[in-house]
Amino acid sequence: MSIFERYLTLWVFLCIIVGVVLGQAIPEPFHWLGTLEVAKVNIPVGLLIWVMIIPMLLRIDFGALHEVKKHWRGIGVTLFINWAVKPFSMALLGWLFIRHLFAPYLPAEQLDSYIAGLILLAAAPCTAMVFVWSRLVNGEPLFTLSQVALNDAIMVFAFAPLVALLLGMSAIIVPWDTLLVSVLLYIVLPVFIAQIWRKWLLSRGEQELQTTLEKLGPISISALLLTLVLLFAFQGKAIVEQPLIILMLAVPITIQVYFTSGLAYWLNRRVGEVHCVAGPSALIGASNFFELAVAAAISLFGFESGAALATVVGVLIEVPVMLSVVYLVKRSQGWYQSER
Repeated sequence: MSIFERYLTLWVFLCIIVGVVLGQAIPEPFHWLGTLEVAKVNIPVGLLIWVMIIPMLLRIDFGALHEVKKHWRGIGVTLFINWAVKPFSMALLGWLFIRHLFAPYLPAEQLDSYIAGLILLAAAPCTAMVFVWSRLVNGEPLFTLSQVALNDAIMVFAFAPLVALLLGMSAIIVPWDTLLVSVLLYIVLPVFIAQIWRKWLLSRGEQELQTTLEKLGPISISALLLTLVLLFAFQGKAIVEQPLIILMLAVPITIQVYFTSGLAYWLNRRVGEVHCVAGPSALIGASNFFELAVAAAISLFGFESGAALATVVGVLIEVPVMLSVVYLVKRSQGWYQSER
């Protein structure tokens, strides 16, 4: 892991401090940035999101989809977790914790928005960091690549309907036009641009692609951190008044990670998949494409929404929680490979 990836949680904490301080000290520039919108999409954030997402999508080789048949059981388990379990279990956890258990301690007008943010986070399977997690557990590279490529292909068509369904089930009004614009801007167009760029780089040699990815990695993370500064500048008042909001939002997200990764790991063992597939399968099933979730939350509900804050909390806890899952997967390899 690069220094940016390894200490992502620390950088996010620093962004919280910087964003809150700046938002309280000089609010006028941030309010001006918030007004720069086209079709409810904030232009500065839209550009930052593209800088985040496109380098990550450069890693995806849709030509690897033919590898799916080699590990069809692991692929099947991960698809089941990503699309049939995780979004629905997060909606349930959001309903339980946000609308009921924590409701007396949260702003009443933001409860729906917090749940919406949790749903957006769970409906987008991870694209980039999964390669890091897979490498740390000695995962099968072709399985990881083919699974991520397949998830991205599905996401183009399934993200908007799934989010709309779950928001509707949670009695949250679905802004269909903004949702579809978000899918077009943050999934379809970046995938298209990244694949054209990837093909051009590969025409100049594999090393050209790797060199470009190494250069773009820190830039991509820096764009994420700058976006978080903007978010926390707008969220500063709510955080200062109720700092425990972040902790309360982290509870359902953390439970979700351990539940989905554990279920995926166990199901792979039950169907007889090898450990080098089960490990990345569990990690793909647990992690989230938080860059997309943050972008969609801002577009759908705005900078100052509870939805935007909920997705940012997902960024905050991603690295430490996922590293703990990596540790558990590696420590349990002996159990996994024992007679089943």
